[in-house]
Amino acid sequence: MNTKFKKLTPDLMVEDVKQSINFYVDKLGFLLDMAVPENEQVIETILSSDKNYVYAMVHRDEVFIMLMRRDVYSVDVTALSGLPIGASVSLYIDVDDIDSIYADLNGKVEIIKDISTTWYGMTEFYIRDNNGYILCFAGEKK
Repeated sequence: MNTKFKKLTPDLMVEDVKQSINFYVDKLGFLLDMAVPENEQVIETILSSDKNYVYAMVHRDEVFIMLMRRDVYSVDVTALSGLPIGASVSLYIDVDDIDSIYADLNGKVEIIKDISTTWYGMTEFYIRDNNGYILCFAGEKK
C-alpha cells in the first residue's frame, strides 16, 4: 500500500459538546479549533454562552479530538445509534514530560489508574473524561 496515512482524529460521541469542550480545555489544556452551533451551518472559533453546539474540534500540540453530540452523530453514522457513550476504547497519548502532566492533572480529573512504569518501559496513568472515555497519558521517565 503506497497511500500515506496523514492523521488520526478520534470522533467521540458526547451528550453535551460545550461541557466536553470545557473539560478538554480547562482540565487538559487543549485549545478549541472550531465548533458548529445547533441548527446552523457555520463554524465558530469562540463559544457563545447562549448557543448549544453539535460538533467541535479541540487539540493540544499534535493530538486532535472531535466531539460530536450523540443525537447528531447517530444520524451522521447510523451504526452508532443506540450505542453507549464511552464505549470500549481508550486514547493513548504520548507526552514529553509524564511527571509534569501527572502533577498538573492530579486532583483536577478522575485518575482511574495511578502513575506507574510498565514492563515495556513506559510510564503511564489513566483518567476518565467527563463522558466516560478513558485517556492514557504515557511517556518515558526522565
